[in-house]
Amino acid sequence: MKKNGRHLLRELKQNGSAYLLVIPAAIYTLIFGYFTLPYMLIAFQKFNFKTGIFNSPWVGLDNFEFFFSSPRAWEVTFNTLKLNFLFIVVGTLAAMTLAILFNELRGKLYSRLTQSTILFPHFLSWVIVSYIIYSLLSTDYGIINQLLVKLNLDPVNWYSSPQYWTGILVAAAVWKDLGMNLVIYLAAITGIDDSYYEAGRIDGASRWQLIRHITIPLMVPTVMILSLLALGKIMYGSFDMIYAIIKDNGVLYPTADVIDTYVFRSLRTIGNPAQAMAVGLYQSVVGFILVWGSNKVVKKLNPDNALF
Repeated sequence: MKKNGRHLLRELKQNGSAYLLVIPAAIYTLIFGYFTLPYMLIAFQKFNFKTGIFNSPWVGLDNFEFFFSSPRAWEVTFNTLKLNFLFIVVGTLAAMTLAILFNELRGKLYSRLTQSTILFPHFLSWVIVSYIIYSLLSTDYGIINQLLVKLNLDPVNWYSSPQYWTGILVAAAVWKDLGMNLVIYLAAITGIDDSYYEAGRIDGASRWQLIRHITIPLMVPTVMILSLLALGKIMYGSFDMIYAIIKDNGVLYPTADVIDTYVFRSLRTIGNPAQAMAVGLYQSVVGFILVWGSNKVVKKLNPDNALF
């Protein structure tokens, strides 16, 4: 015990600043991740604010029926999975491609300026992004429709055409988060030992062959870890993004409505937190199963790339 205590003190002295940086995240995780776990009980109760979570009457699975008995439950579930899957796949491919291209650039000043420009949208709120999208897609004054008119093509009423919105939402999500993912993948490439590239050049490998046989394979562990973590939230439908852009436009619900926005609109009129908790518990359980299952598959194929 004394030995462990001395080791802990030595670790705190050596890396004290790093632990100080972790404290805010640890407190946030404890409060909103662990101290709130008892409130999962209200998913099985008719929750009453006066009596609290331990004295509210039990109703079994009735709160889950609120969601699963809805005719649109499976539609919003499919939309949530479809959009998040596309966000992960398209975002990962785009970030990897740009990271490799930036790594090959020799003009460092141009590379840094471009990276900063690509990173900037990450710090914009979805409300601001929604106005940018509206300025592009507005029926009468949108930039895209004005270009279509100049090309002698018919303008499109984008906000009444749900078939376009899967692509629009994917493009918006990738554009906004591309910069941050780019930084992560560039860091992964920077961590690759230069001796691999030197050995490849000695063997006469071209730049494309170096990318194909060294850069991409050594990026795979980072890609797998980030993808597995993203799968944990694949059942959560980016409420801030969807609601800021779509709002309550019912015409676009068939392709753009997700679980979070559907539940929000329903509970805005019903006001029952127990039903919201039931849906949240459903999302969490499915997310856990997907992460656990995916990690198990990865562990069988390549144990070194598994998350745990």
